[in-house]
Amino acid sequence: MSHTEAVLERKVVQHMTSTIDAPVTTTLSPDYTERARTVARVVEREANTIESDATITSAVYDALVEQELFWLLVPTEFGGGGKGIVEALKVIEEISRADGSTGWALMANAFSTGVAVGFMNDVGAREMFDGPARGITAGMIMPTGKAVRVDGGYRVTGKFQFGSGSAHASWIGAGFVVHDDAGNPVLDANGGPDCRIGFLARTDVEFLGNWDVMGMVGTGSYDYLVDDVFVPDRFTMETFSTVPVRPEPVYKLGLLGIGVGGHAPVALGIATRALEEVVRIASKKNRPGYDGAVGESQLFLRDFAKNEALLQAARAYVYQAHGDAEDSARRGEDITDEQRARLRQVTTWVQEVAGEIVQFAHRWAGSQAIRNPSALGRCSRDIAVATQHMLVDQISLVEAAKAIVPGYDHRS
Repeated sequence: MSHTEAVLERKVVQHMTSTIDAPVTTTLSPDYTERARTVARVVEREANTIESDATITSAVYDALVEQELFWLLVPTEFGGGGKGIVEALKVIEEISRADGSTGWALMANAFSTGVAVGFMNDVGAREMFDGPARGITAGMIMPTGKAVRVDGGYRVTGKFQFGSGSAHASWIGAGFVVHDDAGNPVLDANGGPDCRIGFLARTDVEFLGNWDVMGMVGTGSYDYLVDDVFVPDRFTMETFSTVPVRPEPVYKLGLLGIGVGGHAPVALGIATRALEEVVRIASKKNRPGYDGAVGESQLFLRDFAKNEALLQAARAYVYQAHGDAEDSARRGEDITDEQRARLRQVTTWVQEVAGEIVQFAHRWAGSQAIRNPSALGRCSRDIAVATQHMLVDQISLVEAAKAIVPGYDHRS
């Protein structure tokens, strides 16, 4: 365990054992995006250390807790922010602009926490999140582990990957397929494998600490082991549930709508930071063949205008698609197949857009994009990893098109 991980674990324990009488020393803004800007200033100062330590620093953890960003999707009834998906996405974009890894880790924590509250049974959710030591979740929720049904719950075993934000999480998710005593998968009512998610106390998980990658280094996406651990029913939920247990409109987006959508603002934040960095660099950069600074050349200005337009268009579509779906849910209407398809479409598409924008910035920044430490260098590495996530694979565009194409066919 690294020094940073050890410090964060101590802070997690302190947070879990805090009392409701702890004094409040900070007046919080009702605007969560403003809270995110407050945290972003700390993140910017800590970004180099975050990357070198492969997880967020103690100072950033403290700022996120102080501004209560881990719980922005938790209902106000539980003492959380009770925010909708659009407001939550804006928070993630702001933190990701400061540092892609921190934005990704917060997204993993806050959005998995939102999923747990919205789809787990009420007793378990209240135990985890309703109190002074509100839980923070992380971990792989896809059903890669195995479990057997026992009295009152499940015994879970498995090796899991990509526990983003796990160094400072108090509850770790583990997706599993239920098996019978003979080792055969148990089938659900639809004839498919019975897939579930369990949330375990971090003390029941063995972290392997083997996160060694080219980008998104600071997410702390460690592998971890769960060895025959009992998980009570109240801390489990169906993996592919489509029916929330809470009434808040955001939960009607479903597990995919919440879990997948969080990747879009990470890409937006990284792309925005790349443009900020290249403008700063190009304004002072001189090269043979240019009359003045590279940033004043017609070639740069033309390319910048095109890429900045792509960013504006992508941002508008991300918030429009999610806002439309959430508005339908708020009116008590079902979210349509086309609306769900557009959530998948825009989340994958924005990764491509962000990749193009960062590549533009990387090319024009020259050698300043390859030196370490470098904010633009981090953008290049982080977006290269973000585009590889399975939830934004190109096949998602094919699936989305099936529900979008009929809207353009007016022949019938």
